Amino acid sequence: MNILIVDDSNFMRMQLRRMVEAEGHVVVGESENGAKAVTDYHNCNPDLVLMDITMDTMDGIEATSEIKKINSQAKIIVCSAMGQEAMVRKAIAAGACDFIVKPVTKDRFIKSINNIAC
Repeated sequence: MNILIVDDSNFMRMQLRRMVEAEGHVVVGESENGAKAVTDYHNCNPDLVLMDITMDTMDGIEATSEIKKINSQAKIIVCSAMGQEAMVRKAIAAGACDFIVKPVTKDRFIKSINNIAC
C-alpha cells in the first residue's frame, strides 16, 4: 500500500515511516502541514493518508475535507494526541475512516490498516 504521512513533527513522521515500512508498505510522501498534504495527495496519489490534526497553515480536519473533495474514495486515518470524542467526531465527519490516538502502537496501526474499508 502506498501511504502519505502528514504530521508537523519530523520525529513523528519518522516513527510512522518506520512502522509503515516494517509492515511492507511504501511511503510515497511526507507533509508537514495540511496545505502541503492536499498538494502532495494530488501529486502522490496514495492509497492511504495518515493525518495529524494540529498543524500550522491548515489543520488535519480541513485537509481531510479538502482531500475528500479531490477524491471522495480517499482513505484517511487520523492520528492525533487529541482523542476527545468531539475531535473524533469532527475527523469522521470530515471523511476520516478511522482515528488513532497517539502514541500510535503497532497493533492498533495494523488493525486500522487491515480494517480500512470505509
